Amino acid sequence: MASAEKQPMVVGIDDSEHSSYALEWTLDHFFVPCSANPPFKLILVHAKPPPSSVVSFAGPAAAEVLPIVEADLKKIAARVVEKAKELCSSKSVHDVIVEVVEGDARNVLCEAVEKHHASILVVGSHGYGAIKRAVLGSVSDYCSHHAHCTVMIVKKPKIKH
Repeated sequence: MASAEKQPMVVGIDDSEHSSYALEWTLDHFFVPCSANPPFKLILVHAKPPPSSVVSFAGPAAAEVLPIVEADLKKIAARVVEKAKELCSSKSVHDVIVEVVEGDARNVLCEAVEKHHASILVVGSHGYGAIKRAVLGSVSDYCSHHAHCTVMIVKKPKIKH
């Protein structure tokens, strides 16, 4: 099967251990077993929040703070991308597209599915409780309802004591 015929798989990545676990799980289950010819074209997408979503005050000070916040968000994005690429390399998965898109993760991931005509979207689950999920809004929940493809939510198993 030629690379052009492979179904695109979008994996949402961020700076959380849940995201790293979801990527590693995906690589171990879909790419490593058939390393010579994986069934999917892997596309990693990181949603970088706009600085204005982090700085929630107005006034003259906001203009001074925004460039600092933007620089921090760029550093975080670069770190997320580097870590994801290293994980892929460590599993001998080299044919990877990585995108950093500014915006809310929910919209960014659903738009990436559309743009790449993905057949599957993989997201990690932060395992929030009902209250935190209601306040923050769950990216995985949103994507499961709005992405026009299969959505796989990878949950990190709880450690039993």
